[in-house]
Amino acid sequence: MATLRTVAFGFVTGAMIGATLCSLVVGVIVESAPLFVTGLGIPVGYGLLVYLGGMPRRAREAAVPPVVALAQIESLRAGGTETGDLPVEFILTVAPDGAPSHRAAMSHTVNLVDLPSYRAGDVLVVAYPPDRPWKVRIVSNPSPEWQRRAANAVIEPAAESTLVHPPPEGCAAGVLTLLGLLLGAGAVLGLFRAELFAPDTSAPAPPPPASSEVTTSGSATVDLGPEQSFLDEGELRHAVDTLAKSTDVSQTLTAVVQKHRLTVVFAPTGVQVPRFDLRTLPVTEIPGLVRKALRTIDVGTPQTWQVTVVQLPSARTVRVTVTGPNGSGSLAG
Repeated sequence: MATLRTVAFGFVTGAMIGATLCSLVVGVIVESAPLFVTGLGIPVGYGLLVYLGGMPRRAREAAVPPVVALAQIESLRAGGTETGDLPVEFILTVAPDGAPSHRAAMSHTVNLVDLPSYRAGDVLVVAYPPDRPWKVRIVSNPSPEWQRRAANAVIEPAAESTLVHPPPEGCAAGVLTLLGLLLGAGAVLGLFRAELFAPDTSAPAPPPPASSEVTTSGSATVDLGPEQSFLDEGELRHAVDTLAKSTDVSQTLTAVVQKHRLTVVFAPTGVQVPRFDLRTLPVTEIPGLVRKALRTIDVGTPQTWQVTVVQLPSARTVRVTVTGPNGSGSLAG
């Protein structure tokens, strides 16, 4: 089972890893050099604290003399390397004085030249802490007495079931390490959430609604962009006001409103015909009249519509014409 110290160490280590990684990533995203440098400094500071905090424990362990014993090589396996030193995995039968023999696994670096000196069945001198027999190491220069004992010793192989292992940490240490990692990352995200999720003010402002105005001596046209419609609130009023600023709209003979186009025909000069002021167009009523016509006129699925406004001698007429696959129909407003 994991000790309280091991669990706490795992939690703090996880928090350090989460805070480090999140600081580096967030520092790049929000372009904060101090945060990025802090992310680089967190593991350095943590490593220094761990080293300083472990000094008393290491001093206590160093004060306890290790157990020196004879060990017989049961098997060995050399790993690969690009240098002359090879990592060699040993399985040993350790025979301490006054205690039962047991097996231990260890790794030892051996120079390629010295590798033939280590063979299965050879007896070595090893040492290990009394409370951690799995941390066995080979004594490179044993005393003459231990050298004589190793040369004359005969050690019976210990059973494989006696292989010693460090105590398992259990799932609690892993869970708390993960929890620490998430909390460390969450703390950094919480501190810089405003910068991360703030709207991008550097982005250019959206362009104004696309429209164009063409005016000739006898007519005027206002075209909207493909994403707009004269059924949208305020679009028809805006088009009329735009024309009124550049043209004498009081001499309007006919006005035709379609989805994306407003067409105005002006009365010829000197000709006595009925006319009206375009500024009196019922711009707030026309969208509702069109929607009513689209709902009530049976032409199949409506494909196009247009509103025609004409000034007659007796009154002004407003008529919506809807066209579909079944023909066309109209509705007077």
